[in-house]
Amino acid sequence: MIVTKPPAACLIGWPAAHSRSPLIHHYWLRTLGIAGGYVIEAVPPEDLRDFVLRLSLRGFVGANVTIPHKVGVLELSIPDARARAVGAANTLWFADGELRSTNTDVEGFLGNLDASAPGWDGADEALVMGAGGSSRAVVFGLLERGFKRIHLANRTVARAEALAAQFGPNVHPLGWDGINDVLPRAKLLVNTTSLGMHGQPALEVDVVHLPADAVVADLVYVPLVTPLLAAAKARGLKTGDGLGMLLHQAVRGFELWFGQRPEVTAELRALVEADLTKT
Repeated sequence: MIVTKPPAACLIGWPAAHSRSPLIHHYWLRTLGIAGGYVIEAVPPEDLRDFVLRLSLRGFVGANVTIPHKVGVLELSIPDARARAVGAANTLWFADGELRSTNTDVEGFLGNLDASAPGWDGADEALVMGAGGSSRAVVFGLLERGFKRIHLANRTVARAEALAAQFGPNVHPLGWDGINDVLPRAKLLVNTTSLGMHGQPALEVDVVHLPADAVVADLVYVPLVTPLLAAAKARGLKTGDGLGMLLHQAVRGFELWFGQRPEVTAELRALVEADLTKT
């Protein structure tokens, strides 16, 4: 008699910080009635290659990838267009015997705004704050949705210029001092920096200058309501928060590993919210 183990996925990181991914995936496994598992694997950089190349031998059908391995796994897998454009992968899975990789931060960002601010992508002009890895995923998603003009603001303008050169003529780099000039035209404002996070300075942007029908998104999820989102809500603007993106980016990985597409529900959000706000 052949005994087959239930499928299992893992999170690869170093150090393996307290991630909410197991909480999310265990919830979906339980609610969908799927026999499966999800664990955290602390993998130091020098062991990454061996761990990834032996992923299936270790009993895993796929993995999430977090800091500092998101770039390193690209050369150990076959990346799709999103992972190549973003320059980083956060999800691994097997297809036709080959290890594939993608970046689900793109659909996490898009799916969260689709759910929290329907119609948000009817605009042409956006302002994205920051030029790091998360910014790449956001810019890629906005171009995919047809935004004609994306202003990319960064304190170091050279980093914004480098991203603009990669993504093409619809992306316009600017320094921090040019933000106020753009705000009145930006129908979407996205913060991809750590400003506004617990222990970090607030993001100094006055949402009063945004159009009355603008949408404001913040990728920070600790605190759940950042000063930027609080100011936008006070003005009656539609918002998308970082926790929503965290939940939505997990959907595709789960579907690739376990064969069913899960839903981001109010119950799941409440579960993760409670975990985030533990003292």
